[in-house]
Amino acid sequence: MKETEYVENLCSKAKKAARFLKILSTSKKNKILLDLAELLIKRRSEILAANEIDLKEGREKNLSSALMDRLLLNDKRIEAMATAVREIVSLPDPVGEVVRGLTLPNGLELSTKRVPLGVVMVIYESRPNVTIDVGALSFKSGNACILRGGSESFRTNEILVKLFHEILIKEGIDPGAVTFVDKTDRSFMLPFFQQTSTIDIVVPRGGEGLIRFVSENSKIPVVKHDKGVCNLYIDQDADPEKVIPIVINSKTQRPGVCNATENLILHTGYPFRKELLETLAKEGVELLLDGPALALYPNGKPVKEEDYLEEFLDLRLSVKTVSSLEDALAFIERTSSGHTEAIVTEDLGAAKTFVDSLDSAALFVNCSTRFHDGGEFGLGAEVGISTGKLHVRGPMGLVHLTTTTTYVNGSGQVRG
Repeated sequence: MKETEYVENLCSKAKKAARFLKILSTSKKNKILLDLAELLIKRRSEILAANEIDLKEGREKNLSSALMDRLLLNDKRIEAMATAVREIVSLPDPVGEVVRGLTLPNGLELSTKRVPLGVVMVIYESRPNVTIDVGALSFKSGNACILRGGSESFRTNEILVKLFHEILIKEGIDPGAVTFVDKTDRSFMLPFFQQTSTIDIVVPRGGEGLIRFVSENSKIPVVKHDKGVCNLYIDQDADPEKVIPIVINSKTQRPGVCNATENLILHTGYPFRKELLETLAKEGVELLLDGPALALYPNGKPVKEEDYLEEFLDLRLSVKTVSSLEDALAFIERTSSGHTEAIVTEDLGAAKTFVDSLDSAALFVNCSTRFHDGGEFGLGAEVGISTGKLHVRGPMGLVHLTTTTTYVNGSGQVRG
């Protein structure tokens, strides 16, 4: 079968490269990544030309505004990619870090150290910056990566991988270290999920359908970058000077990303609810409102219960009115995807109850949900934001691309 042959060939190349990457020095890895950052800036015109072709085809296919925003590259975003690579260079190399060391009573010397996972496969939609972020994080942590982007960003991803390969080949590194899947048909995806002897972990980043497809078909461990139904609660004791900037930033700064707020929860005791809704409308946000909110702002649309479970990734916002913190917590437990929840309040007791009661990857007090991001968290970049609980939760960075090996030195000991 041509699909299986193609997949096995790619996986074999990645596995071969991973064996070499495992012993590559930190200085060598950093040099290559710094060269990559420089090349991204130097060759930005090629990147933008490829991206424009993808954007043109996206417009012809009537891709959503959220997907188009994720797909778009410009000078600022290319600069941000290069900056992320430099930040990854500046981070400590996790490979070789001793996490436990001791001598047992019998004289055995134990040393547990961080080692690369091996081969990491990431499947993602639209965002070409993921190609560089994941490539750089995997390389710095000594892993080979297999990158499978969506068809909508194919040409942009292709040129980005080409630039990475140019640097690798120049430095005598096997380009299999950053392996690009140049087949976008879904039939070529399924065989990857059977490669348990070559791929160590699969990370899907994208919509609900992609996450479900990978989870249901993969025999390889999956770290889910699931949807972000992020809730933002405005408590009765919220500071009005903080509320509007936080809400506007959380929803409108970049609505097409997973850490944008989708549900706004308003306490009936907060006195400026009408003004807040009017401000959101002026910012171009389509408001889906429950009864009490519609009474304050009749120009909104009635919200449906299923809207509270949807990741809009657009300038749409569902609004829920509650009369107590307990009601807000119950609503969040019912609607949350486990990504990000935030509260705006000056009541320290309410803030503590909020963070102590909920169970999500990140819980924020008095700040925008948009801060739930690997770069903002000081990780340089992220492979994804995991909403699961095993292996990693929240932004997946360098250290999360490692596992451990325990080295034992003896002097002839045997177990009795």
